[in-house]
Amino acid sequence: MTGNNIVDLAPGQLVLAAEQIQPGHHPTAEFLGLTFNTDTILSTLVAMVILLGLGLYMARGASAGKPTKLQLIFEMLVDWVQSQVQEQMGLRTPKGVVQLCVTTFSFILIANWLAALPTEHVAPPPTADVNLVYPMTLLVIIWVNVVSFRRKGVKQYFGHLAQPYAFLAPIEFVTQYFGRPVSLALRLWGNIFAGTLMVAVIGQMPAYVLWLPNAGWKLFDMFIGALQALIFSLLTIIYFGEAVEEHEAAH
Repeated sequence: MTGNNIVDLAPGQLVLAAEQIQPGHHPTAEFLGLTFNTDTILSTLVAMVILLGLGLYMARGASAGKPTKLQLIFEMLVDWVQSQVQEQMGLRTPKGVVQLCVTTFSFILIANWLAALPTEHVAPPPTADVNLVYPMTLLVIIWVNVVSFRRKGVKQYFGHLAQPYAFLAPIEFVTQYFGRPVSLALRLWGNIFAGTLMVAVIGQMPAYVLWLPNAGWKLFDMFIGALQALIFSLLTIIYFGEAVEEHEAAH
């Protein structure tokens, strides 16, 4: 071993050059004194265009008598989200929750599945960058707290932090406003980032065996991407459900 390189010890053995695999490295651009990860912006725009394109295409061909396959898939997704929301929140569902969960699930799924394309070096999954998942998580947490505040009022909103014991209020505060958003973001980011890292490692294998592990890993990566989109949406529904449930219990 010399420096940061692991040298080839035998013919056909995996050779890793540390400088070729740089976890968390992004090409950047400066604008108004701010640094932007250009690959994350590009892949986010790609995922948005795909999602909007599919939505417009589905809406154009939507039919009650003879629905298309894409329309059936979308309707299944909406029905599943509506059933989960109704199970968690009953009839008093906060406005926009179903739309939020359907949109976040669809966007995260498409963004994660960008890893299956042979363009991961140019447009990697944007969910592998914490600079995207943190704002997404903040959107959910802020929305949840706005709904909770509007339904409970000031006294009940802050009073629940002291339940069941007042001395637990600091722990509940940290959990509610820091623990939840961080865990929600890192759960999504960690799994997708690990997938992109594994693709980079596998990419260092000899060309004559590269296709087999790379194809298998990308299929597994797509499964993990779908699972993470599902978990993010379910947790969003649960957080909204807890806000509504506490309000209903007080009445």
